[in-house]
Amino acid sequence: MVIAIIGIVAGMVAVFIRVPILSYRDTVDRAELTDQADLALRRIARDIRLALPNSVRVSPDNSQLELLLTRSGARYLSADDGVTSVPVLSFDTPGLNSFNAVGMPSSFSQVRAGDYVVVYNLGPGFDEVNAYDLAATGVAQCSAATADATAAGNIACIKGVSAVSTQSINGLNIPTLTVTMAGNPFARQKQPMESPEKRFQVISGPVSFYCVENTDGSRSLWRAWNYPIVSGQVPSPPPASASRALVATGLTNCNVFSYGSAASQRTGLVRIALELRGRTDNPAVARLVHQVHVDNTP
Repeated sequence: MVIAIIGIVAGMVAVFIRVPILSYRDTVDRAELTDQADLALRRIARDIRLALPNSVRVSPDNSQLELLLTRSGARYLSADDGVTSVPVLSFDTPGLNSFNAVGMPSSFSQVRAGDYVVVYNLGPGFDEVNAYDLAATGVAQCSAATADATAAGNIACIKGVSAVSTQSINGLNIPTLTVTMAGNPFARQKQPMESPEKRFQVISGPVSFYCVENTDGSRSLWRAWNYPIVSGQVPSPPPASASRALVATGLTNCNVFSYGSAASQRTGLVRIALELRGRTDNPAVARLVHQVHVDNTP
């Protein structure tokens, strides 16, 4: 009799407690989905805001976004500045491979040999001012032993960066440093394409976010970096040599990215839409949409 009573009580408790437990499980599942999607959106948005102007591109199926990630930037000294005491960035003498920079932000301390100098990037569709055309300059990829550029372009490999020193320039004492490039593709341009503001950016290389379908039918979003710059959009997934990290799992589809811009436009807009499905037998679905402004002023 005692066993029967305990069984009846246990059955009643199970009936009444089942719904709250399932509700709690579903709430936790939705919270985890939302947190994962929010962190993924923040990670992607941070890289987009650091993208080189006119370097964002999205694959035709909207499953992949690629950009060139800036590390820092500054102002270069040119012949127009009337400077004779320090080297300037030459747009007419290929043999001049060094120039002095001024107005360096604190992030310039991260610049190193193997990074890239880019001036006045207009992006795909514009010969000699498209940073994705690194190979057109005669250089495959930057490294400490990079060969000199032998053709025109707007991207050059950095061989070294000097320490900051104070120089007297036109009667003013200005903090400056010298950037040494592997060749000077800027001086080989048919029409010199200087930056109106004498600005240059330093990029570390390309970064991709791409969605892949796994063998079990699920979809995952990945971030890849440390792979060569190529003129066409890198395949998805990128080369096996690339570094990669998982950004999000459980995507319901790979239609993640869309981008509206042109090189003649000074602004662009990247739309990111993530829809994630939970792991329970009655899975929740979280859909987050985020739009990121892109400054394309070179």
